[in-house]
Formats: sequence, structure tokens, C-alpha cells
Amino acid sequence: MTAPTHPRLLADIGGTNARFAWQVAAGAALSQVMVTPCADHPTLEAAMRHYLTRQALTAPAACAIGIATAVTGDRVSMTNHHWSFSIAELQRAFGFERLAVVNDFTALALALPLLPRHELHQIGGGEAVTGAPVALIGAGTGLGVSGLLPMGRDGAAVPISGEGGHVTLAATDDVQEAVLRILRKRFGHVSAERVLSGPGLVNLYEAACTQAGQRPTTDDPAEVLSRSRQDYCLCSMTAVALFCSFLGSVAGNLALTLGARGGVYIGGGIAPQMIRELEASGFRAQFEGKGRFRDYLSGIPVYVIETALPPALAGAGRALDLGL
Repeated sequence: MTAPTHPRLLADIGGTNARFAWQVAAGAALSQVMVTPCADHPTLEAAMRHYLTRQALTAPAACAIGIATAVTGDRVSMTNHHWSFSIAELQRAFGFERLAVVNDFTALALALPLLPRHELHQIGGGEAVTGAPVALIGAGTGLGVSGLLPMGRDGAAVPISGEGGHVTLAATDDVQEAVLRILRKRFGHVSAERVLSGPGLVNLYEAACTQAGQRPTTDDPAEVLSRSRQDYCLCSMTAVALFCSFLGSVAGNLALTLGARGGVYIGGGIAPQMIRELEASGFRAQFEGKGRFRDYLSGIPVYVIETALPPALAGAGRALDLGL
């Protein structure tokens, strides 16, 4: 007899917020969705127990967690938060019959086929090629990267579980190179995440201030974006423009690497707030600006994910169903 998988607790754990939901049966809509700051809880287990208590729920038969870090064994330690835990110990603590723990962007990749068209905002390109690889990238507290690779003729796709947000960031022009030079002095290795994240937007703003001979006056990414829209803070405007262009370049690299003619999806919490800036910026030019493969990239659609519920919750459930 197979272990029961419902009801199930679903979790999407980012560097800033933990998102939880409940699913009572296969195919049932997610319910009792709750978001809680990670900083409010000493451990993941404590955050999970807080959710169950607040929702008046007992520990379910199964649980699936998408979490913002590499999952390579039993011990899981978050990249941008202090939580660390043993998968086996967490399962014993709650008595789960089944527990799946995957990278949060692996979970999000699994949710992509479930997204309705009205929850996707397309920026450039043409139509996605059915059955082709799909790329996924998204900025939040960190930078997540994943994708879906087709396997065989039955249309099944396998999610990628990697840490592409930590690839070395490259400059495509003198403006970007000048900024990277400043960031290298500060960080040594400048990964894509050092600029394509909430803290990364602040890093870009501070670099722009350094170039302008000014002192930074905020460390809040939301404030940087807000100031850029008020047309009075040149350093904030520069930071947002650089963010969009770097995102386009990195997303284009990912599309080439995966052959993502099935489309490039942008998740995370930042891009949905910056659609106007992405459309008006050099994002698409940087995405396509890959020399001899400009025409190849020009047809690939880019979709910004705009959903009411965190889609990685449903994706975590799919990971449990697939035995990941």
C-alpha cells in the first residue's frame, strides 16, 4: 500500500517570506494560504507549526516544500537566511508519511504548465514552440534559475535543479563594466544575484552613487524603485535601468544555454512590480543582443509571471506527486 499524500501541507520558502497552503485532496484547490516573515520564526519547523496553529490544522499525511537554496542531501541550509534543518528530522518531528523538499525554482518550474495565459505578461518575441525547452529566472531576495527540459515523445518535462543565480555576471558595454568594477572591489566575485535581486538593486544604486560622488541615502530596494519613478534621483534611475539591462542579458544567456524556444519565464517578486520599466528599458535589446544569434532569440517570448497565489506552492505539490 502506498503512503497517503493528502491532506498535504505545501510551502514556498524564500529568503524573506514563508508561504504556506493546504490541499485536502488530489485536484482540490489550495486553501488557507498564509504568508509569514521568515525573520519572525527561529526555524522552519517553528514557522510550520505557527501556520498549523493559526489555521487550526493538525499535521497532515504529507508535505512538500520548495525552498530557496540548493537541496543536495539531508541537511538543507538556506543561502539568504539562517534556517538550516535535516529533512529526515523534520519528517519525524511532524510524523509525515511523505515529505518532499526541492529548490523553490524547481517547484516554480513544475508549476509553469499550470499557469493560465492571463497570468503571463509577454514582453517581446513571438509564439512559444510547443515541446521545446522552457527557461525560468526570477529575482527576489535572491536570484532563482530553473527550466523544463522535454524528455521523449510523451510531452513529459523534467525540471532543472541548479544554482544559476550564482554564475559570474558579465558586462556587455562600458557602462556595465564600470559598475562591475566597483562591485568587484566590494565582493570579489560578482554573481548575477549580486545585482539581480532586491539587495542587488540596492548594490546597483550604491554603485551609481559611487560613480556620481554621492552618499547613498537608502538601502531599501522598494525606495530605489519609487525614487526612480519620481524622476528626481538620477542614481535610482540608473540603478533600475542597469537592473533591467542585466536581467535581459542574463535571461538571454539562459535562453541560449537551454535552447528555450518554449519561452523564458520571469518569476520572483520584483519583475511584476517593474513591468513598465522592463518594457521601456534595454531589457529586450540585451536579451536579443547575442551577435549571430540575435534572430534566434528575437522569436523567443518572455513572460513575466503575475499570479494572485504563489505558483510554487502548486509546483511543490507536483514535486511530491513525481517523487522528487
